[in-house]
Amino acid sequence: MPKVLLDKKDIERAITRMSHEIIEKNKGVSSILLAGIQRGGVHIARRLASKLGLIEGTEIPVGILDIALYRDDINVRKEQPVVRRTHMPAEIHGLKVVLVDDVLFTGRSIRAAMDAIMDLGRPSAVQLAVLVDRGHRELPIKADFVGKNIPTSLDETVRVQLSEDGLEDMVVLE
Repeated sequence: MPKVLLDKKDIERAITRMSHEIIEKNKGVSSILLAGIQRGGVHIARRLASKLGLIEGTEIPVGILDIALYRDDINVRKEQPVVRRTHMPAEIHGLKVVLVDDVLFTGRSIRAAMDAIMDLGRPSAVQLAVLVDRGHRELPIKADFVGKNIPTSLDETVRVQLSEDGLEDMVVLE
């Protein structure tokens, strides 16, 4: 039986708090670009950009980052990776790029995302924002901004459902 960890209101509160933390850490948003990792990270990045824009009164650029071909398990997976679109709305050189994902687990997706970002340019800094950090890191990667830390066991799955995919906003543990 799935257990609801975050509901719609919890997700909204987490996005609001993370937005304020991003502003505080970066002393504003003038040199920020959010890069959402395909798929769920893109939705979270757009929500963060919207909230940041409301707070700061300016538009925050949001990029879309596909990491399918950067994954370290590409040769051992049974199915071929689904390659999606990568699009950055601005040159990333000199900007602070905030990578955004829905769930942080082993850290391998984030490593792949950092490789993909470096192929696009040289940002002044790379930061990480995740809605859920479930632990079990295999690489030395730590999020700068976390919506919720949720300790899990390795046999559990954290699933993020978002309205952008036609589902009710919630995070469930299965």
